[in-house]
Amino acid sequence: MPPRGIPAELVEYGAAALAAAMPTLSLGASDRPPNIVVIFADDLGYGDLGCFGAPLISTPHIDRLAAEGTRLVDFYVAPVCSPSRAQLLTGCYPPRVSCAEFPGRVFTARSHTGLHPDEVTLADLLKTRGYATICIGKWHLGHRPEFLPTRQGFDAYFGIPYSNDMKIDGKVPLMRNEEVIEQMEDQSPLTELYTDEAVRFIRQNAKRPFFLYLPHTMPHTPLSVSERFAGRSKRGLYGDVVECIDWSTGEILRELAAQGLERDTLVIFTSDNGPWLVRGENGGSAGPLRAGKCTTFEGGMRTPCIARWPGRIPAGRTCGEPCATLDFLPTFPRLAGAEPPGDRVIDGGDITDVLLGKPGAKNPRKAFYYYLGHRLEAVREGRWKYMFPRRTIDEYPYGFARMIEAGRLKDEPVPEALYDLQKDVGEKENLCDKHPEITARLRAQAEAFEAELKANIRPVGWVERT
Repeated sequence: MPPRGIPAELVEYGAAALAAAMPTLSLGASDRPPNIVVIFADDLGYGDLGCFGAPLISTPHIDRLAAEGTRLVDFYVAPVCSPSRAQLLTGCYPPRVSCAEFPGRVFTARSHTGLHPDEVTLADLLKTRGYATICIGKWHLGHRPEFLPTRQGFDAYFGIPYSNDMKIDGKVPLMRNEEVIEQMEDQSPLTELYTDEAVRFIRQNAKRPFFLYLPHTMPHTPLSVSERFAGRSKRGLYGDVVECIDWSTGEILRELAAQGLERDTLVIFTSDNGPWLVRGENGGSAGPLRAGKCTTFEGGMRTPCIARWPGRIPAGRTCGEPCATLDFLPTFPRLAGAEPPGDRVIDGGDITDVLLGKPGAKNPRKAFYYYLGHRLEAVREGRWKYMFPRRTIDEYPYGFARMIEAGRLKDEPVPEALYDLQKDVGEKENLCDKHPEITARLRAQAEAFEAELKANIRPVGWVERT
């Protein structure tokens, strides 16, 4: 049977089909498409890795990944958990697949909603090319059986199905496939458990193409780390947790090398959104960027991203072309000889040439739209970013209402803004008055895109309450 949601004519299994795809892919002498590993941290900020300027957190393995690959320094996600995961797996802006924040679209331990089973995911498409697929870690796209990874293109699942702060009776469920194997109160072993599972998966599937999706539970709070990593970082518990994730990345890279798969594997490391600044010392850093998680400023939606594929992606390179998790679905399946589904709108663009460092390569997706939940708040085209007018409280959801009540912030109108991100990455100087034509053009462009998206929204998955 073909994977759920994939037209039968797109499905070809077996070594013969994979070999037939190779001339199109132009991957050289290899007789297999690339393995794909996506490591997705949770709430890791732009300034939390050594290779992105972190002064107090040591990340030698991730830094080596950057030295052997390319840093994408203008890389975008969604500003909160569930929408960001939906965007990565579907290639769509979260509101298009009804997985957006406000109201009730960060799926909780009591939700009866999730990513619709009819959505075609990155895992679905790779399975049509014979890939082994696994999700290890935080899923957060619905924990009811109908919405689990095993119903969304993944052969196997191991992890916690939502955020680690969504406890019931002080515990969160650790799952294998569709069964709860433990109610966890102590989360300190999680990163190491995920790492062991990832290494085992690589070892077991070394002779076939595979897709390893590793969305880490942390450094989302509550923070927790095993004893051997506790107290190692100069950045306190938050730094300890990040350094444990760095160790985990090193273990995965080591296993790829041990299996002789380094040159056959595309590895991506990034984060689901910016740092949760309201958490103080238990939150991360956005570095030079403004604000953090839950906002559409750069600090909320621009995250560190590294791509390594030895012999294919240039080493030691920095790429400033705007790219996003949106672009994974149009890009990765084509590397495997598959195509995105043609029966629905996909928002991402194929960034193969950008990743491979081809001279003058551009993202075919000309603009990026910044959604906070269902609300479109900004658009970026090239160096320019336009932000719609809003109120202070709109900029600071999640806990900041209490700051307003305490008099630390004022809920007042905020004017529309235009920023030149090439000169002003911290979004400090509003250039609307200096560039009214650009302001008007981007405003109209964003309004037109919003109208199109609203006309093509697909439903959220929903099950009866029991």
